[in-house]
Amino acid sequence: MICVALIFLYLAIRRGFEPLLLVPIAFGMLLSNLPLTGIFEHTVTAFDVYMDPSKTETSGGLFYLFYSFNKLGIFPPLIFLGIGAMTDFGPLIANPKSLLLGAAAQLGIFTTFIGAIFLGFTAQEAASIGIIGGADGPTAIFLTTKLAPHLLGAIAVAAYSYMALVPVIQPPIMKALTTKKERMIKMDQLRVVSQREKILFPIFVTVVVVLILPPAAALVGMLMLGNLFKESGCTARLSETASNAFINIVTILLGISVGASAQGPTFLVPETIKIIVLGVLAFAMGTAGGVLLGKLMNLLTGGKINPLIGSAGVSAVPMAARVSQKVGQSENPTNFLLMHAMGPNVAGVIGSAVAAGVLLSMFG
Repeated sequence: MICVALIFLYLAIRRGFEPLLLVPIAFGMLLSNLPLTGIFEHTVTAFDVYMDPSKTETSGGLFYLFYSFNKLGIFPPLIFLGIGAMTDFGPLIANPKSLLLGAAAQLGIFTTFIGAIFLGFTAQEAASIGIIGGADGPTAIFLTTKLAPHLLGAIAVAAYSYMALVPVIQPPIMKALTTKKERMIKMDQLRVVSQREKILFPIFVTVVVVLILPPAAALVGMLMLGNLFKESGCTARLSETASNAFINIVTILLGISVGASAQGPTFLVPETIKIIVLGVLAFAMGTAGGVLLGKLMNLLTGGKINPLIGSAGVSAVPMAARVSQKVGQSENPTNFLLMHAMGPNVAGVIGSAVAAGVLLSMFG
């Protein structure tokens, strides 16, 4: 595990693979696997006392105390608040068809759920593993704490690791499923979205999604609240805090606690290997689902949709959109797909939260 931590640090620092995620995860992994630190010592936390009042709360490892906020489902919605404050929903509003690409990219979640069932996992465990396919670490943590908390460490590490490795995993799949001609397609400029539309959108989405799927209220509600801070025009201080200092603090605490959970004796077991393999298959299937629907939409629109933007339907914002831009521009230097890809990317964030709500309502 120490070697894995050092490899992650190399990928983050030397190769630039999402260092904001990989550095805290890798360093937490390194510290918790060094002998005699006790930094991830399992203690009786407030969460444990809440679940079993007969226990008495004790102090213990610092990183395990941070980890209890993941177990309580606190950190993931707070991350969503910051994501909402940082994200422009304009491309999605300007091109509502992007919702379909975001939905198609959730294919990996449900196909992997079926695969996990066949490998002997329970329905709750399979649902938690499948959500890795959404490439959304906070959602994976949130759902796993509800359905399969004993798998939280392995699933969280897998989800965040694959999020960080988006630039490595996605391009080969995108190129294998598209032709050079398709990758060179230049899309029309998106229309200008009014501020009124941007204000009404998070309110409308919150009402509709929560009425249909109440279990998704925490994630979708915090995402939309953050976006409302950004777009309302009267909460600049809240938006600035949520999109900068606040989300950075939560990311640090979540990253080091997730990494610290990957301790050798409990992490290096056959179940973890299955989760890692199923996770990458889920992510690959999600990417493929978005690209394939993009190809179909391109066919139906007479060649106006570049299928590459479908790969951004996974929830890794804005990493997946940047990958779509990079792959498209490598084929045609004058091609600018970033804003078009942000539509499916934002739809993927909403889609993964909705998928988690569906799974939670079915198996919670």
